[in-house]
Amino acid sequence: MHAFLALVRKDLVLYFSNRRALVMSIAAKAILTSMTTDPAFEVRQSDEATAVGLAKHGDVRAAIVLPAGFGAAATRALIEGGPPPVVAVHYDPSQATSMALVRGLLTQHAMRAIGDTLGGIGALWPGAPASAAFSMPFRTESVASTARVDARYNGYAHAFAGMGVQFILFMGIEAGVGVLLARRMGLWKRLRAAPLSRTLLLGSHVASGAITALVLLAIIYAAAIAIFHVRIDGSVVGFVAIAIAFALLTSSFGLLIAAIGKTPEATRGLAIFATLVMVMLGGAWVPSFVFPPWLQTASLVVPTRWAVDGLDGMTWRGLGIDAAVGPVVVLLGFAALFTAIALWRFDWEEPRS
Repeated sequence: MHAFLALVRKDLVLYFSNRRALVMSIAAKAILTSMTTDPAFEVRQSDEATAVGLAKHGDVRAAIVLPAGFGAAATRALIEGGPPPVVAVHYDPSQATSMALVRGLLTQHAMRAIGDTLGGIGALWPGAPASAAFSMPFRTESVASTARVDARYNGYAHAFAGMGVQFILFMGIEAGVGVLLARRMGLWKRLRAAPLSRTLLLGSHVASGAITALVLLAIIYAAAIAIFHVRIDGSVVGFVAIAIAFALLTSSFGLLIAAIGKTPEATRGLAIFATLVMVMLGGAWVPSFVFPPWLQTASLVVPTRWAVDGLDGMTWRGLGIDAAVGPVVVLLGFAALFTAIALWRFDWEEPRS
């Protein structure tokens, strides 16, 4: 028993006599604790594949990956002056401006954790070294994360997604106002007198509007590809599916405007205002990641958010067809809703003043 206690005592003495090793052992855990309590961070602990996947899809601004054996490697770097371990920071390249903040906060919390640990060690050992004597025992490496290794972020890709959505929606407004002008001239009343159903008449308008929107979107992206080197790095099928779904949404939106509008003049102004709000909330002007958290969540009920994110996903993010399913379903759902309301509310005659 005396030999056992002596061996235990020997290990404890050796461990606690190595003050820097003790500092890094405690500080490695303190860094995560400090970051978790900082309101500037929303820390989620997960495995590397999940964390990097979130960054690739733009669900988080950055994923900090601590390498295996980080504590031991950082201790060796601090004590022996060896090579420091590399902490990879995978970031959404569309949010590159946030990288300086993430790296700065990581360094701040690391230094604070080491400093606080040294303070505690100093209370036990008055001769413990000051924090100023310690260099940063790791270095960071920024990694722009896209779904494809060879895909690079092209800022024009997001700009064309946002401005393309806005331009096409304005076309939908003009199509809706055109229906109101045709109604004012009595065209719809004469068509209604023909042996044609309401669904057939309005459905043909939705189809023609969707074809127009799809052609315009194709022209916009053809220019983006030819002049600004925008590439569809993700699923081409997914891109086409999102484009078709958004074209149907645009056409049904125009029909909705015609169904609930009274006069072309008043309807155009209100429709433009509503479209600008939708485009803004959809992240076309300002990326949605700069919104407050509550607004980011609220904007998910706006169809333009799904259109912009879907086009981004299929172009510079390089995501697969599975990432197109959500946007397509949501856009088609809104298109069906708008069409149903239009069929219910559409008035074939000019309202009397």
